[in-house]
Amino acid sequence: MFAKGTLTSTYNERQMTLIKYLEDRVKEGKNFFKSKYIARETGLSSKEVGTNMGLLAENCPKFTIQKYSYSNSTTWLITPSQV
Repeated sequence: MFAKGTLTSTYNERQMTLIKYLEDRVKEGKNFFKSKYIARETGLSSKEVGTNMGLLAENCPKFTIQKYSYSNSTTWLITPSQV
């Protein structure tokens, strides 16, 4: 787990929302997520989700984030990192 100060200084509010959302869902055993459903559940737009997921894929060591497919919305494959 990250120290709270580290997260808030590294990530913006939208990215923090996505990280929390992903933490909760991955704990439940879910790994595939569509941008439009993430947007609906978090209050972000699909565009915000896609942009920030791309940034988190490069900068968030907590998860391995991969664009998996596109069918009506981008599907992301999220797995916890083996850190």
